[in-house]
This record gives sequence, C-alpha cells and structure tokens, in this order.
Amino acid sequence: MEVQVQNMTNCSGNVVINQFEIFTKTAKYFQSYSTIIAKIRLKDRQVYLDKNYWDYSKTTGKYRGDFLREGIAETRKKIASGEYKLVDLNK
Repeated sequence: MEVQVQNMTNCSGNVVINQFEIFTKTAKYFQSYSTIIAKIRLKDRQVYLDKNYWDYSKTTGKYRGDFLREGIAETRKKIASGEYKLVDLNK
C-alpha cells in the first residue's frame, strides 16, 4: 500500500515537528508524535478519533482542530451526537 507522510504546517507556513498528516488510498490520518489521533475514511468522510488520545494535550488539540477544520466545541458535539466515532486507533 502506498503511504505518503507530511509534516503539518503552522499558520505562518512553517513545518511543525512531530505533527503529521498521513495519506493512504483509503484514509487520511493525523498523527501527533507516534500516536494516531484521528482518521478520516475517504469513501464517506467518516471521522474516527482515538478514544484515549483525541484530547491528550493543548498541542494535540490545536493540530487536531486544524486537521478537522473545527474547534473543540464542534468536535465534542459531533462525538456526543455519534457523528464522530471514538475507537482505538493505536492497537
């Protein structure tokens, strides 16, 4: 399977170390350090968040928000409604 990995960039366009977007044929992932935080399945845009790490730290939250293009309040609403699924992405 072909996989592409790229560092995320900050609002100034600079590369951010330890924050990555990973692209496969079926999904796009957000990884913070060595932990997968979020997955977007490409065929239907279903979002999965890691149940243990999705809100791990302020830095993780900032880049998770950038990845999902939303703030924490919207993410929490989508989790509560079942739109976003909490799963173990790091097993």
